[in-house]
Amino acid sequence: MTKKSRIYRLQVLAIDLGGTKTITAIVSANNGQILAEERCLTQADEGQSSVVNRLLSAVDHILSLKNISPSQLDSISIAAAGCIDIDRGLVTSSPNFPSWSNVPLRDIVRDKYKVATFLLNDASAAVLGEHRFGSGKGANNLILLTVGTGIGGGIIINGKLYSGLFGGAGEIGHMTIDVGGSRCVCGNIGCLEILASGTAMVREAKRRLSLGESSSLFQMVRGRIDAITAEEIGIAAKGGDALALDIIGKAATYLGVGMVNMVNIFNPEMIIVGGGVAKLGDLLLDPARRVVNERAFSASARAVRILLAQLGDKAGVIGAAVCTLLQSE
Repeated sequence: MTKKSRIYRLQVLAIDLGGTKTITAIVSANNGQILAEERCLTQADEGQSSVVNRLLSAVDHILSLKNISPSQLDSISIAAAGCIDIDRGLVTSSPNFPSWSNVPLRDIVRDKYKVATFLLNDASAAVLGEHRFGSGKGANNLILLTVGTGIGGGIIINGKLYSGLFGGAGEIGHMTIDVGGSRCVCGNIGCLEILASGTAMVREAKRRLSLGESSSLFQMVRGRIDAITAEEIGIAAKGGDALALDIIGKAATYLGVGMVNMVNIFNPEMIIVGGGVAKLGDLLLDPARRVVNERAFSASARAVRILLAQLGDKAGVIGAAVCTLLQSE
């Protein structure tokens, strides 16, 4: 069997382990096609053992559903939120799983299924997916921002994932933007995530409505301010609501400041924005683009393209499968 034919037939069980949901999929790594997919709630608040057991049950279920034995898989690849030690296969820490510390997730899965297993950060997986099969196809230098509940990032340099010394690179959401700002969940002050994430927008909407500012959001949630979501802020903004537009504009400006730092440091061909908040489209990207054009080095600002991601919430499992493909190339 030639290396080329083996790559063509790579069949990967890919897992995207998030704080809210877990996606398990059978993926053809050569073309990014998802052959089967299952979703379940992660229920992170139930603790490490419960989350891991639910993940293993999800793997068992999809294998049974497709009548596949573990021996028929080329590998299992797991994308997990948090700080990942790639070489040792550890989830060293994660804001989604506060009680986790140096959890050997790769080895737990490998030892049960006796299949080569890989573990990487979820945003790193997403950037691999977008680079190979999405908006970043054909680019050699790009950065992915995932903007949702938090902000994650992945970096491709010279066509390859940049992971840093032990897999900790790409924590773009935790660059300091405001040295006098609020404390982030990571413990730092004034992170991009505390200023520009979906959570940040919701927190600001609640604060301003509680002070009596007028907005259609109040009617949308029937006066239940605590029920506001980032999606509803987006709907209100698209309907012309001034408060919602202002909140998104300010978050987008902070996002643009973060992009300025990335453009000046990495001089990328493109910055791709994914995650749930990216559904705001140009409401989010246009103000960010303006900040980059105003503040970044002019040649780098002219060269970079700021685009929306293409793969949606499937980027994690597709990128996890790409991680396996890279091991074979």
